[in-house]
Amino acid sequence: MRLRALLETDALGLRLLGGDDELDRGVRGVMTTDLRDPSRYLSGGELVLTGLAWRHAPEDSESFVRILATAGVAGLAAGEAELGDIPDDLIEACRRHKMPLFAVHESVAFATITEHVVRQVSGERAGDLAAVVDRHRRMMTSGPAGGGPDVVLDLLGTDLDLRAWVLSPTGRQIAGAGEPLPQEVSATLAGEHLAASRGGRRAPYRATVEGSTYSLFPIRNTGRAAGTAAREDTNLRDPRDIRASVLSDWLLAVEADASDWPAARLDLLQGVTQLIAVERDRREAARTVRRRLAQEVLELVQTGAAPPEIAARLRVAAPVLLPGLGAAPHWQVVVAKVEWDETGGAPVEPGPVAQSLLEEILVDPATTGPDSADRIAVAHSGDEAIALVPLPAVAATAGPDEADGSAGDLLEGPAADVGTSSAGLHADALLAAVLAPLSSGLDGDGRLTLGVSAAVHSAEGLRGALEEARHARRVAAARPGRVCAAGHHELASHVLLLPFVPDDVRRAFTARLLDPLRDYDERHRAELIPTLEAFLDCDGSWTRCATRLHLHVNTLRYRVGRIEQLTGRDLSRLEDKLDFFLALRMS
Repeated sequence: MRLRALLETDALGLRLLGGDDELDRGVRGVMTTDLRDPSRYLSGGELVLTGLAWRHAPEDSESFVRILATAGVAGLAAGEAELGDIPDDLIEACRRHKMPLFAVHESVAFATITEHVVRQVSGERAGDLAAVVDRHRRMMTSGPAGGGPDVVLDLLGTDLDLRAWVLSPTGRQIAGAGEPLPQEVSATLAGEHLAASRGGRRAPYRATVEGSTYSLFPIRNTGRAAGTAAREDTNLRDPRDIRASVLSDWLLAVEADASDWPAARLDLLQGVTQLIAVERDRREAARTVRRRLAQEVLELVQTGAAPPEIAARLRVAAPVLLPGLGAAPHWQVVVAKVEWDETGGAPVEPGPVAQSLLEEILVDPATTGPDSADRIAVAHSGDEAIALVPLPAVAATAGPDEADGSAGDLLEGPAADVGTSSAGLHADALLAAVLAPLSSGLDGDGRLTLGVSAAVHSAEGLRGALEEARHARRVAAARPGRVCAAGHHELASHVLLLPFVPDDVRRAFTARLLDPLRDYDERHRAELIPTLEAFLDCDGSWTRCATRLHLHVNTLRYRVGRIEQLTGRDLSRLEDKLDFFLALRMS
């Protein structure tokens, strides 16, 4: 019950002396005491009744109220029988510690108040406890194995009259009973959950959106079903580092204020989150095949494999990602990168975090259900996540409304650079769908940048699409904000030309500039190529480059001098910097 209910019970004769803003506190019990220090008998949530026998001097009030506040007491009720009016020093101490204070009329016995509170609280607990065992049994038998999260949420609605939804980190509804939440509300709740988790607040988190109060319970991704290889690959061994999981955890949003719930009901909701977590693990394991396919294609593309070999691998991937598709699809590439702030905490490998997040981002937020990400293949390479997005080819006569795309509202009109009409992902739409919640989740800790390529219709174009997406992500990284995205249409002209440079021209150009450096590195392990990449990436700044490479500036100057000597170029000239930049991008 809540403190407010005590004031509304005329038979108790309580008069409020302070704490009007705290009357929604929950009362879980009652205790009568005149001890100066009753802390050993307090567990939190009690209404404390006192006759003030402990007060011998005005300064005693501060000490007594401080002890109650530290113990988490819900409120204090002081009797008027001993001293008449309640002392001003007690009223002031309660004001300082935000402790609701009631005056108990001398005609009302403490036993009357105690009996009323116990009857109310015990009645609520009895109702919950009588059904707990049966509820757990039904959830275990008809939950994940017999209907998924929706069945569990249906039971919450029918048995406890609780409306609940399972949401992704971006606010997409994965499961729910009854009417779905409006998308704006879902996104706001997801942002509140991410911010609360990142801030280390104790769950469940309380959030108020459009006049309704919600309690948010994290659904931890245990990783049991992902397999040992996946755990080793993701390097997420330390569960205490919230940055490793907060961007991928689901949440259970319950339309209720759980702050005054009894322990039995809270335990039941924790059990619900564990049941849904098992289902999450099962679906996470199903992504392993798609991740492996994406990884294999990515390795072929990055190592310069022949287009027929890449095409053969794509033919294997297409039926998995688009079952029943008659024609070969077009493809787009999306690159994502999560960069942590230096003061954000212990190091966490960003590639796997970006991989899990990108798998969620590429699902249309208007699409419900946990299986809607089954057509997305995401790999990670270093600190990047790279997605292969299949786009079903449609007839050239089909209009945009007839394009059979799985990305829903995230798809733009027919792509102009492929032979047939095709729907495609649009960077602006991707950004709009996830900007609000993910900005909350990364605020003060890191940032996410996304790059989207144009659609391509063959294996020959896939490498160019990857380069396009990477360059677009770099464009996004140059913008302010915690979450940024850019598409292929925003790239500079020289970047647009790179994918279409003939292979023999690429090889001759890069060999002339980079082969002397590679040969020298092989003989002397001098790391000239990594030094060149870092120097250009730092815009020729000696200090920033030396710091990134953990080198003394003089050592860096020696390496750059060796590069210039071996190639006959001058890295202080813009033209030579641009040639090296293009050679590295085309290699």
